[in-house]
Amino acid sequence: MSFTLHPRLVNDCQQLGDLSLCATLLMRDHRFPWVILVPRLDGLREFHDLPWQHAPVLFEEIETVSKALIAHFEAQKINVAALGNQVPQLHVHVIGRRHDDAAWPGPVWNAATVEYVDGAAIERYERTLRQALAL
Repeated sequence: MSFTLHPRLVNDCQQLGDLSLCATLLMRDHRFPWVILVPRLDGLREFHDLPWQHAPVLFEEIETVSKALIAHFEAQKINVAALGNQVPQLHVHVIGRRHDDAAWPGPVWNAATVEYVDGAAIERYERTLRQALAL
């Protein structure tokens, strides 16, 4: 069985490329630099479904993305979450936060409806992240 992204992730995100383990996606919400990492292994729903030998790689990729968000988007805080309430495929949100962002100090999910756009901010996020992550 080959790896496929959940349709909601395909719809909501711009695909940036692949790291060693994860497909790297950019959430199309211009208010936040928001990356989603999806381990490219079929059948994963929860962290405990991830084979143990892949766990260190996932955490390294979370760290790499986090550092890129801090360095290139002046994130003051990084939020990392794996909820899966709407998308059952295991995916990890890595979100750069600032004290002046649209949701601060609450979670991004409390910032009203996600503002899906393909505008200049998303293009800048995409270009910057591809370069920073060597994708």
